[in-house]
Amino acid sequence: MTTTATEDPQGRPAREHVRAPGSSGGSEVSRAAGAAGAPGAALAVLPGVLASALAWTDAHRTRFALPDDVLEPHTQVNATLKPLGELAQLGSTIRRTTAPGTPEHELAGDLVAYAWEQLHEGALLLELLRAEPFAAYPYEIYAAFAGYGLRHEGFEALARPLTATRAWAHTEQHANRQLGLVNSERRVGVVTHTDAGGVLSRTWLGGLSEPWMFEGPSGYALTHTVFHLTDWGRMPDRVPKKIDGYLRTWLPAWADGCLESGQWDLTGELLAVAASLPGPAPEALLDAVWPVLADVQHPTGCVPETGVPVQDPAPDPYPFIDCYHSTLVTAFAAALSLRSLRQTDARTDETTPGRERHTP
Repeated sequence: MTTTATEDPQGRPAREHVRAPGSSGGSEVSRAAGAAGAPGAALAVLPGVLASALAWTDAHRTRFALPDDVLEPHTQVNATLKPLGELAQLGSTIRRTTAPGTPEHELAGDLVAYAWEQLHEGALLLELLRAEPFAAYPYEIYAAFAGYGLRHEGFEALARPLTATRAWAHTEQHANRQLGLVNSERRVGVVTHTDAGGVLSRTWLGGLSEPWMFEGPSGYALTHTVFHLTDWGRMPDRVPKKIDGYLRTWLPAWADGCLESGQWDLTGELLAVAASLPGPAPEALLDAVWPVLADVQHPTGCVPETGVPVQDPAPDPYPFIDCYHSTLVTAFAAALSLRSLRQTDARTDETTPGRERHTP
């Protein structure tokens, strides 16, 4: 997920605004949020949401396949390499977050292996790096695999001197994107080109911006800041205490605004952020929002990015480009939320005498 602060998930200019909580115009499904916050409501729907989203992704894996002309200048990166990189990034996180031996764990690993095969085990990324030594995206895609343990010696041999250049250290980009590059360097195992703390302080989130200034682009910048900071939810303890408190205070209001606006993709990302915080899971938020997003999910497992969910029973109710990202995000957020809630339950069981454990 390499969304910039001024683009939507598909790289298009952001046009839709997130409504402030309580504004008019919300869909009927979003209005159900107020009645969907019973304790345990998230755990009741999350296993099915995760399994269904992964099943849809697996059924559509060939849509992530790279075209033969992927190295040609005219090929659109946002429609080819970006979706495949997102499949690898979110699939690897789901694999690491789910229990070994479960169908979700095995399927997520299979999807990452498929993405690696599409890149010819890294050889295609080496060709990209040779053609565009000034570009960061081949390195960021590679880092998703390197963090998972899949490496290409030739790619790293060329990347090593390139990432030591002055141009690499001074690439002009939004702060949350620079934080992503720092995290990519950490994954590959090289010295980072700058201090992550200094970059974080320049982000919308790191500045603890006025919460009422939240809208679409700042929302995606915020979520990706957390993803890069925590290595996609794997290291919650990297979230500073002030940011943790700020997010726990304002995520419910932002999520409510996204539900009213039908911004399902951003809702999923906010849920992933909530599940990436250190300490106990924000159970009230997860219990309120997850049942709503579960209702938005189509029976086939896909989730639309925005708008009123369709009732069409067809196998493909939405164009692939309009639902692949939000479906991957839903699976990613569901896996993180299950981990967070179960860890909270385990901590409670250990401190409450006589309480029996149960895992849905």
